Amino acid sequence: MFLMGLALCVVVFALFAIGIGSAGLSVQQVLRTITGLGDDQTKMILFNIRMPRVFTALVAGVGLAVVGCVMQALLKNPLASASTLGIAQGAAFGASFAIIVLGAGMQNQTLDAITISNPYTVSLCAFLSAMISTVMILGLSQFRKVTPESMILSGVALSTMFAGATTLLQYFAADVKVAAVVFWTFGDLGRTGWREILVMGVVVTAATIFFLWNRWNLNALQHGEETAKGLGVHVKKLRMTGMFVSSMTAATIVSYIGIINFIGLIAPHLIRRFVGNDYRYLLPASAMTGALLLLASDVIARMVVAPIILPIGAITSFLGAPLFLYLLFKGVGHR
Repeated sequence: MFLMGLALCVVVFALFAIGIGSAGLSVQQVLRTITGLGDDQTKMILFNIRMPRVFTALVAGVGLAVVGCVMQALLKNPLASASTLGIAQGAAFGASFAIIVLGAGMQNQTLDAITISNPYTVSLCAFLSAMISTVMILGLSQFRKVTPESMILSGVALSTMFAGATTLLQYFAADVKVAAVVFWTFGDLGRTGWREILVMGVVVTAATIFFLWNRWNLNALQHGEETAKGLGVHVKKLRMTGMFVSSMTAATIVSYIGIINFIGLIAPHLIRRFVGNDYRYLLPASAMTGALLLLASDVIARMVVAPIILPIGAITSFLGAPLFLYLLFKGVGHR
């Protein structure tokens, strides 16, 4: 019943989010247009602007929340997420390389604004760079027998390295290209079209099905590696495969919409208070909570100083940073 109520909240809030904007569409107008009864102007606003943004928030929120939930289980660390393992920072370096070195960022002279001239090159470089971070972490785990706890420290080190490399690229770049890099790192749900949403949707759906298929293995892992092995779980294979799928999913999302911090950290911790640690319920509940949180953040970003749209990455950071600090202080207290 709780999951059904959460799903209903997501649907209702999505309809509300579609209606938010300067055009001021009501829920009734949205429903009429979806069913094919709206006028041409409303259809254009709905299907070309509003719905792609809302569907991007839904898909990205689900993917980041599920990835964060699984990473926390595999690494047995409540602070594990794409933001803390260097994946987002790796993507930022790849995007910076594409914009500055490959010339994928430029200034629109007509509108006097910074635009990304070749978004596909930026997305590809961001994805490849994010996967480099993943391969390095998994390589340390495979060949150097790094513990799950040490993976977090490796992620911090990689984050610092990528941040330093990005800073060097910006230092030698022209002002316009630096501005384009900063614009990309803000995070933006409005830069994707239906094709990008389809790609993200396929990746997120496949990853979610894979994790739900392994829900009992994740439950067993919560009771310790020895217990999981005694129950027939191949712990090493599960951890390596799960981390690869999680990282690939996060890299795909970040490469399209930029850096969205803390959704993968917030959602699982919030929902554990209601459904517990049973991954049969925790995974779908985290997915819907992530979608709801990103939708809410996007609505806040659009409404606070309308018609100006605030960076979505800043809104999610304001939500996630206090929880991150709370977890740190809570851990210190237990020690």
